[in-house]
Amino acid sequence: MVSRIFFLLTLAGAALAQRPGVEGAGGPAANITPPELAGVGIEEKLGQKIDLNLTFIAEDGYPHKLSEYFAKGRPVLLNLVYYSCPMLCNLVLNGQVDVLRQMPWTPGKEFEVLTISIDPTENFGLARNKKAAYLASYDREAPGWHFFTDHEGNVAKLAEQVGFRYKFDPKAGQYAHAAAIFVLTPEGMVSRYLYGVKYKSLDLRLALTEAAQEKFGITDKLLLYCFHYDPESRSYVPLARNIMRGGGALMLLAFGWVLVRLWRRDRKAYGAPHSMVTAK
Repeated sequence: MVSRIFFLLTLAGAALAQRPGVEGAGGPAANITPPELAGVGIEEKLGQKIDLNLTFIAEDGYPHKLSEYFAKGRPVLLNLVYYSCPMLCNLVLNGQVDVLRQMPWTPGKEFEVLTISIDPTENFGLARNKKAAYLASYDREAPGWHFFTDHEGNVAKLAEQVGFRYKFDPKAGQYAHAAAIFVLTPEGMVSRYLYGVKYKSLDLRLALTEAAQEKFGITDKLLLYCFHYDPESRSYVPLARNIMRGGGALMLLAFGWVLVRLWRRDRKAYGAPHSMVTAK
């Protein structure tokens, strides 16, 4: 029962972290935060470069530097969870698996995924078991999805660098935290935050494309041209000006193509009799 109540409080904190306060008739009612969630949330630090020398224990039981996973020139999807979390972390990871299934890209090919536990008491055995469970659920090859546990308190440093604020409640024996995943550039800079426990495949695709910095194909670049990230809706929305501009360019191309076709047809029609004239 305590776990369920704590989960609901944590979920409420996640919602508060994702939405600005809504003021009612009597004042800013939505700004009242339960004591258990004080200081919990997300502080966006776009453009912040994380320390790639931080080490974490991988599922193989050995410490690895973050730089190993950023040296491959691919954007990185980061989640900070803990493996014994009763509900919210599982919802975040389940939502991530769902959106990854909807994408044609593969972790380890177009991007990397790093899942790191915020609980310093968890060991690599838990990370290994969690990885096995989620890769089985993903049901595809994912050589670029890595699971880690803390090493020498580095997860607190990493969380601070990306603006992920969490706290441990000794009474509940659980961590209060928000629900979000982070997209980083191949150089380790924070590029985008995706909030909640359900993610749109278009949002993730555009966020990875944006972070990839010219490393993806023309189709994805065109998509990014037509969509932009709206901080208020926390999602990518159509950019009407670019769509209209692109539509105008397409109309000009189509009009030019029609003119060329007409010109060629007229040339053939009038050129045929002249080609039959011979010199005397």
